[in-house]
Amino acid sequence: MSAGRAIYWEEEQALIVADLHVGKSAHFRKSGIAVPANIVQEDLFVLQQLITRYHPQQIIVVGDMFHSSANNDVQYFKLWRQQFPHIRFELIIGNHDILRPAHYADLQINLYPSLDLRNIHFVHDAADKASLPPDHYIFSGHIHPGVRMVGLGRQRLQLPCFYFGEEAAVLPAFSRFTGLFSLDPEPSSVVFVIAGTRVLKV
Repeated sequence: MSAGRAIYWEEEQALIVADLHVGKSAHFRKSGIAVPANIVQEDLFVLQQLITRYHPQQIIVVGDMFHSSANNDVQYFKLWRQQFPHIRFELIIGNHDILRPAHYADLQINLYPSLDLRNIHFVHDAADKASLPPDHYIFSGHIHPGVRMVGLGRQRLQLPCFYFGEEAAVLPAFSRFTGLFSLDPEPSSVVFVIAGTRVLKV
């Protein structure tokens, strides 16, 4: 796990992320909502740093790689993508991935409703899982998980997290331009929060 909100799977040489929401800031600006113009550049810079660190052969995006129809942010991603023609982008389609098929082909992105690698079943929303063999484990995104942390001095923080339950894991939203859904972890679950540049088990 990385504080860059990603997981690197060494055996598959795969970088795993969820909920990039490329195009969300441009979509909001088009609707007249004032948001910073450089959000997508900052998110893709973080992804570029992860690529430089781990040298993946493939990037698995567990849904919502994009946020809306094609806009300026998508064009920026197209230019950014040209740096990594050797990397496969495998996208499990999320509810916001509504670009036309021709756009995905132009961006060299492979599409899947769900994806199985070894004993991992990737699906955007764990609620949409199909029946699985008993040895399969689910990786999902969609809900932008976070947990509330309370300090001794009554400090309160809400931090993004990696959530590992008995049957499924939920990945943090990669984009910083998302809200957080506060989880109430099950006793059997394992949670790792992202605190700045560190990943901490809680």
